[in-house]
Amino acid sequence: MTPQQQARYWLLALAILLVLIWLLSSILLPFVAGMAVAYFLDPPTDKLEAKGLSRSLSTSIVVVAFFVLVVLAALLLVPILQSQIAGFADRLPGYIAGLRETALPVLIDLGGRVGIDVGASAGDAVKEMAADAVGFGFRLLRQAWSGGLAVFNILSLLVITPVVAFYLLRDFDHMIAALNDWLPRQHAGTVRRVLFEIDDVMAGFIRGQGTVCLILACFYGLTLTIAGLEFGLIIGLFSGLVSFVPFVGALLGLVLSMLTALTQFLPEGDILRIAIIAAIFVVGQVLEGYVLTPRLLGDRIGLHPVWVMFALLAGGALFGFVGVLISVPAAAAIGVMVRFAHGHYLGSLLYLGGDNPRSDEPPDGGSAP
Repeated sequence: MTPQQQARYWLLALAILLVLIWLLSSILLPFVAGMAVAYFLDPPTDKLEAKGLSRSLSTSIVVVAFFVLVVLAALLLVPILQSQIAGFADRLPGYIAGLRETALPVLIDLGGRVGIDVGASAGDAVKEMAADAVGFGFRLLRQAWSGGLAVFNILSLLVITPVVAFYLLRDFDHMIAALNDWLPRQHAGTVRRVLFEIDDVMAGFIRGQGTVCLILACFYGLTLTIAGLEFGLIIGLFSGLVSFVPFVGALLGLVLSMLTALTQFLPEGDILRIAIIAAIFVVGQVLEGYVLTPRLLGDRIGLHPVWVMFALLAGGALFGFVGVLISVPAAAAIGVMVRFAHGHYLGSLLYLGGDNPRSDEPPDGGSAP
């Protein structure tokens, strides 16, 4: 089989895989979640196995402990979060109306100083903002309900995900060995090296970034609640968990927190409390950028923030909620393969020209998208 025939074969296999994912995206959520859980729990399972326990027993201990913690956290947090989400949705139009009453005079005064009449336009803009915010919230809930979080899928998450995680985690080494045997012998070494790089990048993001998001969620939720911010727990948890999208989590959390803080504290003239709320997000960003990310991720991710955001939007547009879950691992794999292709391009006739590639300069690995 020629290299061109091999390339056509693998491209056809990739196209079939993408079509299957698109067709089955409505039922893939518990399986994708189970794969993510298994991948996340593989290191502690390996440690227990190294201490002399069987793989099945190690897997059982880790999976049971993980889901017991998840259930306990859900039992403790879900009632609180449910009440806070409902309360925040009810109060959001009032927050925006209150912001209009407190911030609009300031805007009118500033506009008058520079000779601009912003009274009517600012009022209309705030009204439109309130209507858009409420409409967006209802659209988001409808999409979440119809696109992957309906009752059936929630039940499947609770039942199927632990089973999938257990079997994948128990048979992980056997599956890796089987995949290794299936690699085309001519390119097995190269494919294995690329897959190891992909695994390193994915491990850095899924395990490292997942831990960073959990720490930030606890930090924001706890500090905003202590600072006395209404609905501080739900805003803080949301800000931390969405931090896997670069800059978006902190920005959304800051906007929601300042909207709530201005409405809650500005009528009382409590400027200090508003400054404390803003300072919490500054500290959170410093903590993430200079402590958590260097120690838990280092330079293993190799994904540019713009590439991550594009991958999330593209995955969501193509495959819905499942696409959001698989978009970053797919982006990591594509990034590694692009670096690999870029390195070969720099050593090829297409780049160098002439009859033979220059052998005195090793190809540069390039940079990830």
